[in-house]
Amino acid sequence: MEKQSLPGVEIWGGLECTCNRVNDDYFDQLEYNGHYEREDDLKLISELGIKKLRYPILWEKHMPEPGRLIDWSATAKRLDKLRETGVEPIAGLVHHGSGPAWVHMAEESFATGLAAYAREVAERFPWIEYYTPVNEPLTTARFCGLYGIWHPHHKDVLEFARILLNECKATVLAMQAIREINPNAKLVQTDDLGKTHSTPLLAYQAQHENVRRWLTFDLLSGRVHHDHGMWHFLTHIGIPSADLQFFLDNVCKPDIIGINHYLTSERYLDERLENYPVHTYGGNGRHQYADVEAVRVGHAKPEGLYGLLKEVFNRYGDVKVAVTEVHLHCTREEQMRWLDEIWHDTNQLREEGYQLEAITAWAVLGSHGWNKLLTKPNGDYETGVFDLRSGYARKTILGHMLQQYSAGKNFHHPVLDVHGWWKRPVRAIYCHDATPMQEEQKKTIQPLLIVGKSGTLGKAFARICESRGIVYEHLGRQEMDITNPVQVERVIAEKKPWAIVNTAGFVRVDDAETDRDACFLLNTAGAENLATLCEKYSVRLLTYSTDLVFNGSKNKPYTESDNKSPLNIYGESKSLAEARVLAGNPDALIIRTSAFFGPWDQYNFIQVALNELRQGKEFAAAADVYISPTYVPDLVNNSLDLLLDGEHGIWHMSNQGEISWANLAYAVAEKEGIRTSLVRSLPLTNFRYKAKRPQYSVLGSEKGLLLPSLYDALERYFAEKRSA
Repeated sequence: MEKQSLPGVEIWGGLECTCNRVNDDYFDQLEYNGHYEREDDLKLISELGIKKLRYPILWEKHMPEPGRLIDWSATAKRLDKLRETGVEPIAGLVHHGSGPAWVHMAEESFATGLAAYAREVAERFPWIEYYTPVNEPLTTARFCGLYGIWHPHHKDVLEFARILLNECKATVLAMQAIREINPNAKLVQTDDLGKTHSTPLLAYQAQHENVRRWLTFDLLSGRVHHDHGMWHFLTHIGIPSADLQFFLDNVCKPDIIGINHYLTSERYLDERLENYPVHTYGGNGRHQYADVEAVRVGHAKPEGLYGLLKEVFNRYGDVKVAVTEVHLHCTREEQMRWLDEIWHDTNQLREEGYQLEAITAWAVLGSHGWNKLLTKPNGDYETGVFDLRSGYARKTILGHMLQQYSAGKNFHHPVLDVHGWWKRPVRAIYCHDATPMQEEQKKTIQPLLIVGKSGTLGKAFARICESRGIVYEHLGRQEMDITNPVQVERVIAEKKPWAIVNTAGFVRVDDAETDRDACFLLNTAGAENLATLCEKYSVRLLTYSTDLVFNGSKNKPYTESDNKSPLNIYGESKSLAEARVLAGNPDALIIRTSAFFGPWDQYNFIQVALNELRQGKEFAAAADVYISPTYVPDLVNNSLDLLLDGEHGIWHMSNQGEISWANLAYAVAEKEGIRTSLVRSLPLTNFRYKAKRPQYSVLGSEKGLLLPSLYDALERYFAEKRSA
């Protein structure tokens, strides 16, 4: 191919807008994420600098009954607002849906019904140029007709084929109807391309799936003729040849081929079942085999998006292609690495002369329930370019990346100097006999400094940074004494960290009453030193405060803006530290948290209680002190995300829910099957602590409840302990 000089790829956006049906229930992503109720979403999205937005005008939502007059008012208002921002919509009419309840997706009513609806959309919004009548026909047909996960819940290859052909036919008829209104309308056809790899024995099955994966684009492009690899297969299983002839007579070649690619898109088939868990087993009637993510197999060599896109161009020639979904459900820096890799790969293709139009930041507002394949209401929330857990659309660092890309610029952050997990040895969980990929030379990468080597929180940060591929150095007091500003400055100048996490401090609440000077030196002066020098050297700072800055008189969860009034020396030292840190470094991030527990230390309340109760000893706990315990892995992971996002100021972070110390001990005993009568529930005054404590210090947040519930955290705590 002759190399041309082309500008960089455009940046598009997309809302996860699936409206799928399971039995008689419809699961609507836009209801879960609250987009229907928030007026500012489109303005915030447009500020990313994107050129186009995959935006839903869903058939199921607008025409739940046949013949009913459509109320366009809400959709028109949102589309007008989008139009005002200069962002061009790509209208999606069916997104992993099976249509309204009055049609059947494997019958003519679906195809003709969608065409009639598409005409109404075009008549109401004649200015819309780009359409995706049916998102991912092949993928949807697999879920609905082959795997039985979504309505109509078939597990039959013929039903799969009928659904796929009918969705593609609906696309053809819809575009014909739209173009009668707007002759310039363009089809942006999306699907998950994928690719199947296998052992030599299963090469025949992989070959079949690798021909099948092109069906959406091949059917619409009029390529499925008598010599096509799928013609014989489809007619053999019962598809009338006339149904295939329809696509030869009504060619509807996509104007833009949209490739949706995920790390799970490439699969590996292996007949050696003993190497894989039972839930991966499948078969084809001839052989039984495991079907797993290729990236997770040590000796497998996934093609990756760069190679898959080249296959698209080699197959379809001079065609425009866009990556229409770029998303990864994982930690923030891995999301960054994924987006960064796609940006660079697609721009490399542009430089090689391929017509790569755009990459699409998918799930701009995040998504719900994909961990359960959208089969249960709501489900776990995955953050996207924006995080909705704050009650509003809070822009993450991915938004800053997109703004740079939209301006045609690269984006750099030290965490991007490490490959994503899919290119590190940790990727392989099956067949470890292969030579692992090589790690980066960590010495050349700007580190994160973790201050506080002996404490629970510092150790947890080191452990989690290791698993997340964040290069760090863990410093104790000998390496960097935070009470010595000269030494702190020397270390910062030498190591050049991009951020410092301060987990050091005086933590013995009762001892602080008699050792006030040591407490204030570490907790206040030390934190202030870090803040001042981080400001001087433009280094991000994360430090921690406590629920003990409050006196407990509120009797409902404290939020970030509530007045402080500590009852003890420890609380005073932290309260003063907050003020001095923000005075010296307004960009510092301070996280207030509550009594934390984790699976990797032996000295938290839960572990101490268990040690006593398992020995048949009584365990005393305060019945009139209410707190919001915090699971350390949740605290560390979400703290790192906020740090990467560039957040600052005071944030509250604890697991959602409140409980007394005594009830927490009861819950622990019940969980372990220990007699709850061993727990002695006593008033706080019985414990005769030196330091006065608030009887209510539960943390809430006006900035967002980022952590799961306490119940969820306890479940994971015990699961982790059992696993260990």
